[in-house]
Amino acid sequence: MIKNFLNKIPRKQGKLAENRDGESYAFSSNASTTLRSNLATGSRSGNSNAAVIPGLIPNSDPRYGNNLHDPLKAKVNGGVGTVPYEALPSFRDVPNSEKQNLFIRKLSLCCVVFDFTDPTKHLKEKDIKRQMLVEVVDYVTSATGKFNEAVMQEMVKMVSINLFRSLCGQPRENKVVEGFDLEEEEPLMDPAWTHLQIVYEFLLRFVASPETDAKLAKRYIDHSFVLKLLDLFDSEDPRERDYLKTVLHRIYGKFMVHRPFIRKSINNIFYRFIFETEKHNGIAELLEILGSIINGFALPLKEEHKLFLVRALIPLHKPKCIPMYHQQLSYCITQFVEKDCKLADTVIRGLLKYWPITNSSKEGMFLSELEEVLEATQAPEFQRCMVPLFHQIGRCLSSSHFQVAERALFLWNNDHIENLIKQNRKVILPIVFPALEKNARNHWNQAVRSLTLNVRKIFSGVDPELFEECLLKFQEDEAQEEETKTKREAAWKHLEQIATMKAASNEAVLVPHRTSTNKPSG
Repeated sequence: MIKNFLNKIPRKQGKLAENRDGESYAFSSNASTTLRSNLATGSRSGNSNAAVIPGLIPNSDPRYGNNLHDPLKAKVNGGVGTVPYEALPSFRDVPNSEKQNLFIRKLSLCCVVFDFTDPTKHLKEKDIKRQMLVEVVDYVTSATGKFNEAVMQEMVKMVSINLFRSLCGQPRENKVVEGFDLEEEEPLMDPAWTHLQIVYEFLLRFVASPETDAKLAKRYIDHSFVLKLLDLFDSEDPRERDYLKTVLHRIYGKFMVHRPFIRKSINNIFYRFIFETEKHNGIAELLEILGSIINGFALPLKEEHKLFLVRALIPLHKPKCIPMYHQQLSYCITQFVEKDCKLADTVIRGLLKYWPITNSSKEGMFLSELEEVLEATQAPEFQRCMVPLFHQIGRCLSSSHFQVAERALFLWNNDHIENLIKQNRKVILPIVFPALEKNARNHWNQAVRSLTLNVRKIFSGVDPELFEECLLKFQEDEAQEEETKTKREAAWKHLEQIATMKAASNEAVLVPHRTSTNKPSG
């Protein structure tokens, strides 16, 4: 039945909305196509790896009161009720004048929430509800008149009662910290997904419908509703997060009045994640939404948006579980730099602030992101941050982990970055030359040595005189370091001899204070 219903749904192209201050927002129609495919297959996969959730939920939004009539509640809970949970007539079997009333009655019956932890309970009632959910989705999709306020209230009530619930399960990021392999660990699937998926599809169709008047609907899809949707992003079920991402996309695009609130609420989720919990399942999906939002920011960027970059996006590099969302985070960061190249200095210094010290895989991700940022960086911003930047790159070049050293050397394969380095070689080459020379002589990995020789050749070809100066300076420093090392070893040997001579008499060894003229070695 679901497949037949899906074939009737018209495929709509993505639209572009623009708000009062010039911010545009694009939504891709590919996501909706994927959702239709998921709905067709959801009934086959909804009960796998079931999670434990509450039973029949007398769950209701406080704005709507109790969602069940007593006789119906008694029946569903296993009591002896007088009103059975039975299917209502099809929309095809009633005249047009009665369809809206029938739609409201079906919505009311869909407010009953069943227990899916026991697959043997209420099978008939569950199937009836699933069929009614499909029918109300079809009704919303094919509606030809504007939804009035009473209908909107019932629609939002049904969605709220079914979706807004307590979540269970362990956040994915916490599994990373505890050493779980997420590629092998199965995500926790909600056993009620056979119903939840259709409710999400209903909400998506309602928000996207041209018959939904945003000025009227915003009374019900309000700040409280948006906050509860955002809370659901912590769901363990990836299918639910995918729907939430698409629904929030649509809400952001349709309800311009909610845009600042949505951005602020996502900020608050990030702040709690970064500075308090470091546990949340939906950071990647929220960043994916923000990627589209940032792409539509009008120029010049508002101060609010720049503060979001500095206070939320850049600190997201701190948590240990960054592999779970780094791709989406890197995209958002790069979008900011492409929008306003003057932000490159801020971004690069932010990366340096949170640069990993002992985590080589995380360091490789930072280097990949750095390359994307540098590719969008212009010469003035590059010059402002190049000294601390190439001190860090020099440390990466000297890394004993071959992938880190190799990734740092790959920066010279990017033509734009190579040109920036060549233009500022007089500052950069003296910083990185010691690391290059040591790699060429002593690095254990052959690929690193080969890449290092290529980089040395670039510098020597562009400016042979500067290269020779750096080589002479390196040799002088090396000789001085060897001399300091020899003197230090001689001093220790002298102390050992004095200690051996006076050991038998238990006499204290007195070491005369000397003022050394040599520079201390690293």
